[in-house]
Amino acid sequence: MKLEIKPLTPALSEDFFDFFDNRAFTDNSPMQPCFCCRPQMTMEQEKTELFGLIEANPGVMPRDIPSFKSTLRKIAEQQILNGDLQGYLAFEKGVSIGWCNANDKENYTTLGICEEIRNAYKSNLNESVKSVLCFEIAPNYRGKGIATALLTHVCEDAKASGFDAVEGYPHLRLQRETFDFIGPARLFEKVGFIKVAEQVNVAIMRKEI
Repeated sequence: MKLEIKPLTPALSEDFFDFFDNRAFTDNSPMQPCFCCRPQMTMEQEKTELFGLIEANPGVMPRDIPSFKSTLRKIAEQQILNGDLQGYLAFEKGVSIGWCNANDKENYTTLGICEEIRNAYKSNLNESVKSVLCFEIAPNYRGKGIATALLTHVCEDAKASGFDAVEGYPHLRLQRETFDFIGPARLFEKVGFIKVAEQVNVAIMRKEI
């Protein structure tokens, strides 16, 4: 399989949405609907733009609220245009089959970890860190090394762009989790990351570059 990895740009918006609309969740994943826009949203934005839809439909899963998906999509469209939503798409024969959300650590409003951990591992105030928050691979392509290729590419690009380190925040699990969108700790270990901290069941995985 010949894999091509490209950074997300407005010009690739169609490929991004094609992936999430048609391939990412064909296994009926509970993660849908998703366009990977929430890590870039503040709590106030979520309350204003998303929570009201959920409260107005008590007992209904977000995936079953038509306006919830369309709202997420509009938010993602704007984030891509603004450069807030960043990451990499994996292509096979011109078709988008995988995604990784990766951005400057300071550009995320939440990392799924407490603020003490979030700020603890900066060797100096000027340190630049790239964070990796999400992987999504089309079901038919899982187990073929695509997430590893994406993470490797993130590290190479981060180094070329002058970042000092790359971090990931996987949940620590005793067994494989099919819908583990953050990626397992062993994925990061495979690419040379080491665990520098742990909070409850979340590891801070880091690679100096």
